[in-house]
Amino acid sequence: MKSILPLLRRAPVRLFASSIIMSAVLLACGGSTDYADLVEATPASLKLERIGAYSAGEFAVSAAEITAFDPASKRAFVVNARAGAVDVLDLRDPTKPALLGRIDATAILAGSVINSVAVRAGLVAVAIEAPVKTDPGRMALYRASDLKLLSHVAVGAQPDMVMFTPDGKYVLSANEGEPSDDYQIDPEGSVSVIDVADSAAPVVRTAGFAAFVGQEAALRAKGVRIYGPGANAAQDFEPEYIAVSGDSKTAWVTLQENNAFAKIDIASATVTDVLALGYKDHGLARNGLDVSDTDQAINIRAWPGVRGLYLPDSVASYSAGGKTYLVSANEGDARAWGETNPAYFAGDASKGFVEELRIKHLVNKKGWSGRAGDDLPPQLDALAAGGLLNPATFGYCGAIAGDPGLCRDDAQLGRLNISWTIGYRQDANGKPVKFNASGVQDAFGDRLMYDALYAFGARSFSIWSDSGALVWDSGAEIEQFLASADCKLGKNRNIACKTYFNSNHEEGNAFDNRSDNKGPEPEGVTVGKIGNKTFAFIGLERIGGVLVYDITDPTQPFRVDYLNPREDWTTANPATLLGTVGDLGPEGLAFIPAAQSPNGTPLLLVGNEVSGTTAVLQINLVN
Repeated sequence: MKSILPLLRRAPVRLFASSIIMSAVLLACGGSTDYADLVEATPASLKLERIGAYSAGEFAVSAAEITAFDPASKRAFVVNARAGAVDVLDLRDPTKPALLGRIDATAILAGSVINSVAVRAGLVAVAIEAPVKTDPGRMALYRASDLKLLSHVAVGAQPDMVMFTPDGKYVLSANEGEPSDDYQIDPEGSVSVIDVADSAAPVVRTAGFAAFVGQEAALRAKGVRIYGPGANAAQDFEPEYIAVSGDSKTAWVTLQENNAFAKIDIASATVTDVLALGYKDHGLARNGLDVSDTDQAINIRAWPGVRGLYLPDSVASYSAGGKTYLVSANEGDARAWGETNPAYFAGDASKGFVEELRIKHLVNKKGWSGRAGDDLPPQLDALAAGGLLNPATFGYCGAIAGDPGLCRDDAQLGRLNISWTIGYRQDANGKPVKFNASGVQDAFGDRLMYDALYAFGARSFSIWSDSGALVWDSGAEIEQFLASADCKLGKNRNIACKTYFNSNHEEGNAFDNRSDNKGPEPEGVTVGKIGNKTFAFIGLERIGGVLVYDITDPTQPFRVDYLNPREDWTTANPATLLGTVGDLGPEGLAFIPAAQSPNGTPLLLVGNEVSGTTAVLQINLVN
């Protein structure tokens, strides 16, 4: 018989002592343990501990992305995008996850790949993308215990995320509907509402955006971004991630590139509203950011005239004070299609659409013709011959009439990547107001005047009301924390974060590498309730690691922990140290409450797309 002391040391204080002892005895005797009746107390705080991991053995190919867990079979389900499948892991001993098998959807749709997975009550739902991503996809149901295929149904193009409603009646699929790489085919985005009461014969209804076609001008006036070439609202909206209210009546879906939420009535499968998220003012000290990757310094400061588009990826919901709140990870993806096709940057606008450009290349008193054939989008070239900065806003960094001046310097704003599609002065009809090379408004001019510059993402996570009103944003907290002496890296938390501030996830010793482009890049988020408290777990895609915030009061969240188990930060190519480097590029996070956990302690599953590792983080409660 093994000693029960390790279990007792790990067990959370919120469990009844008698339950702990009984569970330990059962485990020691080789029996199974059911923690469903364990009673939770409310912890004062918590601390993450990496207790186990499974490695797919592949680097930088998205071999571990979205995660889910089935408490009955004690199996983890992890999307392995490299294989286009779901890896199934035995999690009975969470310190030693082991590969049990794989769900491969090619028998359903030849050449297809799986993008997402969700689990509830022994059912596994997967999102299947067609081999031509602009074609309709599938949602399939499997039995968690033996991986038997139960059914599958057609959904919209490129299903990117699936989830069960809390009551288990429906599976929702966010069908992103991205365009083809040359932007010549752009399917409509949609959300499939799938009744799974009969798992052998699911029934699909579609919440689409056809009702918003013709309302593009009004939506843009509200702040919704609709800007894909030739696209109407239904084509331009690209559903990414889903959150559902506790009563299973309402869903909110991130329209990432559009900087908006779609609100959906689940019973009628209807999009009831599109909620614009607005922008973040980086000219305020509380919203400062580091904008240069070449100054080799930490320089978090306010930049008047620079605004952040939230562009959230993941979203989660929770209840506080009888109201539903949404938590978003503001990753900030740009539209970049055809960027690897030389013909596009040679001037053929039919080969793609790229909205991203460095400020130094966008605003230049000589115009931007010198960028032709390099990184000048032909759609931008068709608008004008160059861009200027409004001196009234950007005079602080050296802009004068007709000359952006020192604002273009690498140590100033020059290196920051922004969207050229927004921020320039327009008339009432949305047409650009033209200026001459001297910076004077002129109907025959060939310059755009940028009154504001819009960066991708907000380098933050936010809390929103159910109507899309901003309740709270983390401001500059994430970058400031990573730059502080309080922040530590490594499994044993003994490496100074600031030594590797804003590092990238695919290379070693990349200090300051991401400051010009979304910083730490919050991407994944999930929430978990422990006792009477609710915690948000936020994955930082670039520097890595998971931040934990107490969000019980949505107006006053506060940080309680950060764990980044990456060990090696200096080897130029971390792929050579794959077995020991740690976790790189967290994407999908799944919270496992104590009552469902294999060891009676709450856990967090993290899929790390760059290292290809699925990490098991134990949530140790502090009282």
